[in-house]
Amino acid sequence: MTESAGALRVSVALCTHDGAAYLEAQLASILTQRPEPFEIVLGDDASSDDTITIAERTVAAHRAAGGQTALVVRRHDPALGVVGNFADALGHARGDLVALSDQDDVWQPGKLAAFAAAFGRDPDLLLAHSDARLVDATGTPTGVTLMEALEATPAERAGLERGDAFATLMRRNLVTGATVVVRRGLVDVAAPFPDGWVHDEWLAVIAAATGSLRLLPEQLIDYRQHGGNQIGARRPTAAHRWAKLREPREPRASRLVARTTALVGALERLGDAVPAERLAAARARLAHEERRRALPRVPLARVPRILRAAARGDYSHYSRGAIDVLRDLVQPAPK
Repeated sequence: MTESAGALRVSVALCTHDGAAYLEAQLASILTQRPEPFEIVLGDDASSDDTITIAERTVAAHRAAGGQTALVVRRHDPALGVVGNFADALGHARGDLVALSDQDDVWQPGKLAAFAAAFGRDPDLLLAHSDARLVDATGTPTGVTLMEALEATPAERAGLERGDAFATLMRRNLVTGATVVVRRGLVDVAAPFPDGWVHDEWLAVIAAATGSLRLLPEQLIDYRQHGGNQIGARRPTAAHRWAKLREPREPRASRLVARTTALVGALERLGDAVPAERLAAARARLAHEERRRALPRVPLARVPRILRAAARGDYSHYSRGAIDVLRDLVQPAPK
């Protein structure tokens, strides 16, 4: 059974902090969408510029011209931080669907129509995300898409596009919040967001565990990259990749264990909402991360354990395959 895309009310959860430079362009791209959002819940993290004034003025002008979108402003001082701000905005959104928005991007015409159609076709779809065009501070395309910057493989993209996302997310997150639309009920299921997880990746893994998550392959936003990004995306250089591989094992290894422990606990609490095979996969991921944390200090002594884990398929199922094999071989031991 499908839902009428036009019957789904859309909220926008827009989070800001000193966003005056780009906010008006972002709001203009949101307010011209069809279906028109019925509300924008703006969570502002202690802005010291004209962010809220610009938002109020822009939405008021839109409504004076016949638009219907309401603006709900939630001021936070002291600031909640990125995750806390989005958690609050999502929790106060009242639409059937909630689109996440950064303050500095631009939505392509037809973005919400594409998402509404996807949710209308699939009642089990809990979260959808899209590719994006990376642009610089002036809005000029960089020639790179978001999925290219994330180095998503053809197999990863195919799994996400067909809605078979949980296996991909057991290896790594490929869902970027600025491109995300969620079904409102997911917010209640996923809350609260645990320590160590960003809101978008937590929503994604809970959606994939309990229902369906899908990638729309179109580039439906211009994802602006500039010096002020709190979370961004750039294609890594060879030097950057090597530096990441050589990061000390701690606190990274313990952080991965803590994150996966939180995930397993959440899935266990959700009970029958999580298929048994997905819970088993999360538990296997936790066991893999615990074994990685327990690797010997001396790199050469790690080799037999790493090779056995690779032969079992642990690295291909629960991390980034050869990349993480190499990481575990070359990471410096704790001092």
